[in-house]
Amino acid sequence: QVQLVESGGGLVQAGGSLRLSCAASGISFSSYTMGWFRQAPGKEREFVAVITSSGASTYYTDSVKGRFTFSRDNAKNTVYLQMDSLKPKDTAVYYCAAKYKSSGEYDYWGQGAQVTVSS
Repeated sequence: QVQLVESGGGLVQAGGSLRLSCAASGISFSSYTMGWFRQAPGKEREFVAVITSSGASTYYTDSVKGRFTFSRDNAKNTVYLQMDSLKPKDTAVYYCAAKYKSSGEYDYWGQGAQVTVSS
């Protein structure tokens, strides 16, 4: 059974930091591209960041560049999203997702973790 489990969400003041984790099971983790997405209240789900299966490359949406850092530990089947200099506009439910290498759509999704940034 494939499972992605996010943790590390919470409430933080603007300018603060949080670190999200996503632990995967049931897949050959090192063969999967991993992504982070988020959905704010009343908004569509949006792309945040992606990391290649080896962890060699990352890409971030413009609004988080320089503030968020995506990393992975393939020995632990876990990815991380370090979020610094948080802004109220970052408030959303954050989702971890996995897709096999260069396949088109993400195959698996986590349950989401709430991140709330107060002004």
